[in-house]
Amino acid sequence: MWVCGALCRTRAPAQLGQRLLPESRRRRPASASFSASAEPSRVRALVYGHHGDPAKVVELKNLELAAVGGSDVHVKMLAAPINPSDINMIQGNYGLLPQLPAVGGNEGVGQVVAVGSGVTGVKPGDWVIPANPGLGTWRTEAVFGEEELITVPSDIPLQSAATLGVNPCTAYRMLVDFERLRPGDSIIQNASNSGVGQAVIQIAAARGLRTINVLRDRPDLQKLTDRLKNLGANHVVTEEELRKPEMKSFFKDVPQPRLALNCVGGKSSTELLRHLAPGGTMVTYGGMAKQPVIASVSQLIFKDLKLRGFWLSQWKKDHSPDQFKELILTLCDLIRRGQLTAPACSEVPLQDYLCALEASTQPFVSSKQILTM
Repeated sequence: MWVCGALCRTRAPAQLGQRLLPESRRRRPASASFSASAEPSRVRALVYGHHGDPAKVVELKNLELAAVGGSDVHVKMLAAPINPSDINMIQGNYGLLPQLPAVGGNEGVGQVVAVGSGVTGVKPGDWVIPANPGLGTWRTEAVFGEEELITVPSDIPLQSAATLGVNPCTAYRMLVDFERLRPGDSIIQNASNSGVGQAVIQIAAARGLRTINVLRDRPDLQKLTDRLKNLGANHVVTEEELRKPEMKSFFKDVPQPRLALNCVGGKSSTELLRHLAPGGTMVTYGGMAKQPVIASVSQLIFKDLKLRGFWLSQWKKDHSPDQFKELILTLCDLIRRGQLTAPACSEVPLQDYLCALEASTQPFVSSKQILTM
């Protein structure tokens, strides 16, 4: 695993009194959570004032905590992961960008400290996660509107709760929404060691589906292969193996997949399409290779393959908050039954954020960085 060196020397917090400018309570992005109060509490937060390299633009700052209003909830953050979308958002190349300056982080779990007089859905001691992206979870405490939070059970592991709201949700929806898969059917995915990939393996196994999991060749390939198979992966192949003619004999014993999940693009996505069953669907939810998806005319005409995209933020816009809460509870049931665990994680104290940011952008690092408060 990548080990940080000099980068573990974090920047000093900004001077007390600096705080983010408030904004309308109708929609409260990360930059709207702090305001002046008679006896302000101090909060440590990872803030960026402009877009760029996360290691250069993110700073650890001391900010003031807003007073708790009637519909507000005071939350002490417990843990928050660093996801690829967090990095993209800081870089300025994501589909949703908060107003700057902003607190980083779109996912995490916190514990309710206090609630306003008008709050009815949560109480002190409850665990909560963000209902939508853009809240800014990389901080020690925050005051949010009640509608911006979803309660989760506190009897699930902390790492599972901290990583519940993005990757497992994406995995579940892609497995359910695009093809009517039955037990025994196959799916194929690239980036199988990613957070989504690990969730796909486990949720698919719980639903009786077979997974063909594609990885880039790497020094620790056998160790990673064993770990994915322990999660429930049926087959693990490398990108190079997928391109070989021998894969034809492989699919004589394994049903051709009706669903392909693409997080890479480029040649990798072309290979997924090549092995899809006629009439199958490839769903793209990421572009790690930063290369376009290329489908041949013959695949579209003679195999009637379908190309779709998935973005959880758009799914939330198209569905009610209650439907998202139902999804969260479904995943929590899988966690309780031991059918869904958190991805491999490395917990990093908030002050060592530079190490965590650097590790999150390193190749072949399969451990998700989780900031602990």
